[in-house]
Amino acid sequence: MTRITYIKYYSPMKNILLLFSLLLLGYNGYGQSPKSISLDDCYKLARQNYPLIKQHDLIEKTKNYSIENAAKGYYPQVNFNGQATYQSAVTEIAISGLPAAFSHLSFPTLPLEQFNLHGEVDQTIYDGGVIKQQKQSDMANADAQQQNVEVQLYALKDRINQLYFGALLIDEQIKQNDLTQKDIQSSIDKMQAGVTNGTALQSSVNELQAEVLQQQQNKIELQANHKAYLDMLGVFTSQQYDTNTTLQIPISVAISDSIKRPELSLYDFQKKNDDVQEKILNSANRPKFSFFAQGGYALPGLNAFDVNPALYYITGFRLSWNLGGYYTLNNQKQILEIDKQNIDIQKETFLFNTHVTLKQQSSDIIRLRSMIDKDEEIIAKRLAVKEASKAQMENGVVTIHEYISELDAEDQARQSLNLHQIQLLLAEESYQNTTGN
Repeated sequence: MTRITYIKYYSPMKNILLLFSLLLLGYNGYGQSPKSISLDDCYKLARQNYPLIKQHDLIEKTKNYSIENAAKGYYPQVNFNGQATYQSAVTEIAISGLPAAFSHLSFPTLPLEQFNLHGEVDQTIYDGGVIKQQKQSDMANADAQQQNVEVQLYALKDRINQLYFGALLIDEQIKQNDLTQKDIQSSIDKMQAGVTNGTALQSSVNELQAEVLQQQQNKIELQANHKAYLDMLGVFTSQQYDTNTTLQIPISVAISDSIKRPELSLYDFQKKNDDVQEKILNSANRPKFSFFAQGGYALPGLNAFDVNPALYYITGFRLSWNLGGYYTLNNQKQILEIDKQNIDIQKETFLFNTHVTLKQQSSDIIRLRSMIDKDEEIIAKRLAVKEASKAQMENGVVTIHEYISELDAEDQARQSLNLHQIQLLLAEESYQNTTGN
């Protein structure tokens, strides 16, 4: 499971995030900055604006063209052919030895130069179902391609989660930073009154003011990192987010174990395509029946005894049946069967890996819920210790350093709670994404 880690004030990724943020300032393809946005809104916007979504229309257009082309197989097929030849010999009829009564008979001698120009129209009557199955194949192939795009688009959710919850975590850290500054400022005000009355040292006030400045510096870095996350999120959603944009905290929902990932549908479409291919094999090996009409101009024409060029035509029906396809039919079906078995193995492997991931994510959810319970107990203890230390500092019992140490300890405890709460939301959302619910 991919997790959001605690973002420290002095993060080593600071320069990278700031640089990326500055680069994104030049991007002007954003929409108006929304006042509030939810995680589901980001999912929808990212899907709409991701370049891959354009493939849906292209696949649909390709499918329509392919089906239209297949349907044109029923159109009459027109062919034109021609040849001109010079022959070394032609058919001759010998007339020597005939009775005197037939001596006046003569047979023309065909020329050695001959030609034949003709056109033929062939209309399919029965093609064994090849065209029908080709249409089914085009549709099945398009369905598989469309679903493959859905699989790739679904992966966007994880990237959106990392950016959304990362920004959400920093937002909570900024709020905690403001509370810490307010708490320190309250102590400064009381300490300043002590300085005025001569019961406290100015150095104590200076030390608290230095701590406020440190917190303000931390806030500047948090805000820069927060902006970088929002800018990156804006690239995916084609929106412009700023400090006025509120990221809605997702509501924790009951998780479901049923797996409804788009990959499962992809495997089904792939197997369906193999089924259609098997039907095409059967159709290709059936007899074909068609009507044809041929007309031309040739020397000689249909009358072999006419030595003059002549027009002619022939019409009729044609039967064709290529039995050679049966030699390889069984092997081709076995290849398709093996492919379907490979798809089943891929599906089984996918489900196995998904269940392993869900097992880990479920353990993370249980762990984070337990840690949140402990965080709340720790915060209660740290708060009591800090308040006692604050009172002791104001009465001069403990030093400023000791008070700041307790203040930091409470702040870290609250930061830890914020981290675990956001990580829990991310873990639950990741679990739902893993199952496809």
